[in-house]
Amino acid sequence: KQWYQRRVRVAGRYLTRTSNIAKLMKLPGMANSKYYRGGFEEKMTRREAALILNVRQQSTSKKVKDAHKQIMLLNHPDRGGSPYLAAKINEAKEYLESGKA
Repeated sequence: KQWYQRRVRVAGRYLTRTSNIAKLMKLPGMANSKYYRGGFEEKMTRREAALILNVRQQSTSKKVKDAHKQIMLLNHPDRGGSPYLAAKINEAKEYLESGKA
């Protein structure tokens, strides 16, 4: 059993030294995250709506609908998602489809 533990420790040290794991372990929190940091704005903007649906601000109606459908499949309240997030997702879709400036 001791030889096994030693090999695991040596392998762990090797992986840590030769990969980016060492760099990632030193980062505080989610500093290198791809997710948007910050809450929702008081009034929906075109930029915020595009961020919520993960589309460009000038996306076509079809792309907006497809993105909305995909996100709602994952976040629908009937499937355990948050009603608040579902409302924000729906608001973002309506905002981008309405073409408000």
